[in-house]
Amino acid sequence: MPDQHRIILLAHGSSDERWCRTFEKLAAPTVESVPGAQIAYMELAEPSLDAIVKEGVHDGVRSFTVVPLFLAAGRHLRKDVPAMIKALEQNFDVTIGLAPPIGENPQLGDAIRDVVQQELANQKAS
Repeated sequence: MPDQHRIILLAHGSSDERWCRTFEKLAAPTVESVPGAQIAYMELAEPSLDAIVKEGVHDGVRSFTVVPLFLAAGRHLRKDVPAMIKALEQNFDVTIGLAPPIGENPQLGDAIRDVVQQELANQKAS
């Protein structure tokens, strides 16, 4: 039986492979622990959102949630991504939810604080 729902971690994308590797490392804990979760890129890198949805549909998935790996909802998340999602829903007869950008989650603020405190401790130890 195929997964009934898939999570897509959506990053902006870049032609710089180093940039993409950074996001792949950030996505790895989720991809490794959430069945069917995958990273996709909005533009400039592969796999695209379209490719990931197409692959899911091929596997029998009819429902997706896009979790944007963006710090805030700018033009891309207010206009471009919803338009992409609407087209994908129509083209593949699927349902795709759009979660808030990861930067709106207060846990990210806590993680940033922890990184800063760790850096300060490292500097004091040096």
